[in-house]
Amino acid sequence: MTLPILHIEGLSKRFVLHQQHGAVIDVLQHVDLQVYPGECVVLDGPSGMGKSTLLKLIYGNYRAHGGRVWLHPGTPEAIDLAQASPRELLALRHQTIGYVSQFLRVIPRVSALDVVAESLLEGRVPDEAAVQSAREQAGRWLKRLRIPEPLWALPPATFSGGEQQRVNIARSLIKPRALLLLDEPTASLDAANTQTVIELVAEARARGAAIVGVFHDPAVAAAVATRRMAMQAFRSAA
Repeated sequence: MTLPILHIEGLSKRFVLHQQHGAVIDVLQHVDLQVYPGECVVLDGPSGMGKSTLLKLIYGNYRAHGGRVWLHPGTPEAIDLAQASPRELLALRHQTIGYVSQFLRVIPRVSALDVVAESLLEGRVPDEAAVQSAREQAGRWLKRLRIPEPLWALPPATFSGGEQQRVNIARSLIKPRALLLLDEPTASLDAANTQTVIELVAEARARGAAIVGVFHDPAVAAAVATRRMAMQAFRSAA
């Protein structure tokens, strides 16, 4: 029997607005979700339904107020991401969880080529051959995502929004991971690069990755989704 890669049980999140006299906003209540290898679950709903919040809860950027986020449930290496330590989360991000955020955050003055190659070198002390191999693979990804080669040696902070997002995609997807979280990865891309991202999602699914994504473009969502989840069901009736 195939086991899910991700199993969310009763996950809840609220924000306390301390500058608004402690007002409490319940963003998500009792989210339940299982995602299996080869699936792409698209989160549906209008802005403000907590789609990006759910991705950040899974990734560990936000702490939940209730519930569990099991990675590899039913196996000896199962871990509850909602309770994981910062050290555990960092190790999982290196090896198991990929996340394409809406914004590229990189170290200033590091070239686009090395930003992408770094994902293949995280968590180890590489030798010269490993660095060279990682940079060669990074170049192939940048070329596939149509980043002109003269830009590879430049820091992505100097790029356009669409170019930065393509570097972000390459950095997050170059290393095969069991779980991928995609937060509007095609929002600033043209038609050709959007199609490339659709193909990359299909390739990740074929490798057995479990994917949870938010897509602003209905056509892209329809192209990548194996299943959809309506986020309205997890909002407070109030």
